[in-house]
Amino acid sequence: MSKGTVVLAYSGGLDTSCILVWLKEQGYDVIAYMANIGQQEDFEAAREKAESLGAKKVFIEDLRDEFVEEFIWPTVQASAIYEDRYLLGTSVARPCIARRQIDIARQEGAQYVSHGATGKGNDQIRFELTCYALHPDIKIIAPWRIPEFYTRFRGRTDLMEYAQKHGIPVPVTPRAPWSMDANLMHISYESGILENPKNHAPADLYLMTKNPEDTPTNPDALEIEFKEGVPVKVTNIKDKTSKDTPLDIFSYLNEIGLHDVCLKHIVLFMCVCVCTRICFCLSGIYETPGGTILFQAHLDIEALTMDKEIRRIKQGLSIKFSELLYNGFWYSPECEFVRHCIAKSQEHVEGKVQLTVLKGQVYILGRESPKSLYNEELVSLYFCVNYAKLFRLLINYIRGVSSSVPSGHARPPPPSWPLCCV
Repeated sequence: MSKGTVVLAYSGGLDTSCILVWLKEQGYDVIAYMANIGQQEDFEAAREKAESLGAKKVFIEDLRDEFVEEFIWPTVQASAIYEDRYLLGTSVARPCIARRQIDIARQEGAQYVSHGATGKGNDQIRFELTCYALHPDIKIIAPWRIPEFYTRFRGRTDLMEYAQKHGIPVPVTPRAPWSMDANLMHISYESGILENPKNHAPADLYLMTKNPEDTPTNPDALEIEFKEGVPVKVTNIKDKTSKDTPLDIFSYLNEIGLHDVCLKHIVLFMCVCVCTRICFCLSGIYETPGGTILFQAHLDIEALTMDKEIRRIKQGLSIKFSELLYNGFWYSPECEFVRHCIAKSQEHVEGKVQLTVLKGQVYILGRESPKSLYNEELVSLYFCVNYAKLFRLLINYIRGVSSSVPSGHARPPPPSWPLCCV
């Protein structure tokens, strides 16, 4: 007799393939759910594999558009970066994946959901906090925290032996035991020699970028247009290629990642338990080409268009948002509040940024905005001004006019400064 139905967040990799078979061994009916969030995957082959392993049903959901618009874009607005290095590519994907998992559980009348996140990191928390926030009555099966599972499978070697025994095809061998997480935002690599932060990554590891010595010698020149803090258009200045939908914009920026534009080998603090604050370091490789380009471009247009005091507050909110996202609190009241405040700060972040990318670097060339706070006459060294009058005008404009403009209205241009000598 079945113990009930469980919706498994299935990737087709080593862990979730073994978990699917193990759940069936425990007496559960398993629905395999796979989210397409931009990873390079043969989804029909994954469907056939899940069915061959005994899945009762298989759902393959294309979430790419909502992933970019509802999850990646808020991180761009926030300039979100965790511990000054990690652009949160895995963290931002988990609430998107888990939200649809809960939708399927409700639709299919499933009593349980399950995932393949290990008991050592934040992914388990991200999945489960999202599930409980959206469906408080759901029950979660986390195999890596169940003694019967983790005593049977001490590590990836045991999983590979189990897979071979049960005829489970997996793209992992003892020679290259990478644990990979891929989506539109990034690819991460963990496990094996990467667990030692002193070790260098193999030269042939990278999938979204290349080593600097193997990248093109001629830079790509781009113009990225922003509105309310999110990109609305990207244009290649050289060949005039242009993209203007969220998914196309982000996908095209990832293509520019051939120039090795990303953050690579980094060490982060991970949280095992939010309540007890047990933390440890994680070492891994992270490729985030499109996200890195947008991070740099957004910072630049924001500096041109945002009031200094608002930006100072927003920078603090960005740190808080990054911590909440990393720790799995996307659907918490405090994170919703912070996202709302950040979105409010982006109302006037509008304009175009011109840049080049070459050999792992993003070089800002110029920027322009109809809502720029920059005044050439004011800063020019070729003019003298009446500074007493200027000070009064400046205070009235910045702290009065710019804060009193109704929402949805353009701000008036700065006053014409008196070009007379003191």
